[in-house]
This record gives sequence, structure tokens and C-alpha cells, in this order.
Amino acid sequence: MFTNELFSTLRPYLLSILVLIFTFVLAKIVSRIVKKNFHVSSKIIKVDSTKYTFLRHVLSAIIYLIGFGLSIYLIPPLRSLSVSLFAGAGILAVIIGFASQHAFANIVSGIFIVIFKPFKVGDRIKVGTDVSGVVEDISLRHTVVRTFENKRMVIPNSVISNEKIENANMGDEEICKFVEFGISYDSDVDKAMKIMESEALKHPSCIDRRTKEDIEKGDKQVAVRVVGFGDSSVNLRAWVWAKNSPEAFLMGCDLNKSIKKKFDKEGIEIPFPYRTIVMKGGKK
Repeated sequence: MFTNELFSTLRPYLLSILVLIFTFVLAKIVSRIVKKNFHVSSKIIKVDSTKYTFLRHVLSAIIYLIGFGLSIYLIPPLRSLSVSLFAGAGILAVIIGFASQHAFANIVSGIFIVIFKPFKVGDRIKVGTDVSGVVEDISLRHTVVRTFENKRMVIPNSVISNEKIENANMGDEEICKFVEFGISYDSDVDKAMKIMESEALKHPSCIDRRTKEDIEKGDKQVAVRVVGFGDSSVNLRAWVWAKNSPEAFLMGCDLNKSIKKKFDKEGIEIPFPYRTIVMKGGKK
């Protein structure tokens, strides 16, 4: 008799614990199934991983929400407590509203990111002026950007939605790299421009973006122009195209080195500041 009463008393708590365990297990299983199916699909049809990653987070959140709610409902004291709390729902709603407004804003912003696609998982982006890297994950609350130093920047969705975003992978991935040098006023401008053009054309990452009409008009593959004058330099710029952002960056580094060496060999001076120090002697 005592055993039956004890079991009846503990039964709601045991069921609540079982529901919690089942919730955790189900969430893990669903997450693995979605992740596994994504990997299979991505190999076959090259699908966008953003939707699957976000869907996995949404499904897990729904499962946890339902599981925790059912677990609380199964415990009679908590059930009655919830009824008492809902009696003062007006004040509670205000409190919850103020407490969760940032979390809710992040969720809504995350949904807008997935729908309107300013970026997706795998894109190389620049957020504002400080963060550059590859989008690694988009969750309900935040976006994870892996920087080129292999650091992870966790940015709330509501913050990243309000920032200016530079996406190197949106639409056409081909990049025009600006290669800029300043030469002294005494140097031969035409020779310097020819050196910059020839060095760019020799680089294996340099591509030809000209149309048939551009070629017929005589437009050059690599345009080099005088873009301005500094206090001690004539500023030159070459427009060099590469097929994507990583190759454009490496090409720019290579051209900085090769053009500098060619300038040194051909007597093209890159000016640098001179400082004259006058020592005045005093009487002892």
C-alpha cells in the first residue's frame, strides 16, 4: 500500500524526467539527421548550407521548447503555479517583453538573414570596418564569422543586420584589385606605368574581363592611370582582375613585390620622407 502511494506521488516527477531525457535524445537525433542529409545533398546538388544550418537550430529549439513545457506541465505543483502566474499575465507579459526583446530581435533578424540572403554560410564578408572573415554558422541568436586569423567572432543577428556588409561571394565573384604605387616627381611616369602593366599581365592570377567590344575599341586588359598627386609623389593605380577574392589578395601581394623590384632595377624612385637635423652649438 505504501509502495503504491509512493509510486503515485513520484510518478509525475518520473514522467517529467523521462520527457526531459527523451527531449534531449530527440533533439540530438533530429540534428544529426538534418546534418547528415545536408552533407549528402551538398555533394550531389551543391545546395546552400545556410538554410539547413538554420533549420537544424529551429527544429532543436522547437523540440526543447515543447519538451520543457510538457515536462513542467506533468508536475502538479508546477502546473498550479503556472496557473497562478498566468493570472497576473499582464505584469508578467511586460516583464518578459522587456527581458526578451533583444533575444526576439535576434531571432527575427536571423529569419530575415535566411530569407533575404545578404550572406550565407561559406561567404567571405566584411562587417562594418572591423570584422572580416568567412561565415561559419547562422543560429537563432547569432552569426559566427571565422576571421582570417582563425578566430571566431560571435555577432548577434540584430547587430549584424544593422551593419554595412561587404560580401565578396554575392553574385559575380571576380574581383578588381587596385595595385597602387607612388613615384617621385623626377621619375619617368610612362615607364613606371608600363612596368606596372607588364608585371600584372605576367601574373598567373590575372584574368581578362574585356568584352569583344572592349577589345575592338582598344581597351587594355590592365589599365594603369595617374589618379592623383601627393606632397612628394605621383600616384599611379593599376586595375587588375582576378577570379575571386583570395586570389586577388595574393596577386596584390605578389605584384607589390615584383613591381617594387622592377622599379629599383629601372631607377623608378618610390619617395619616402627626408628629415634634416640641424645641430646648433652653444657657448660653454
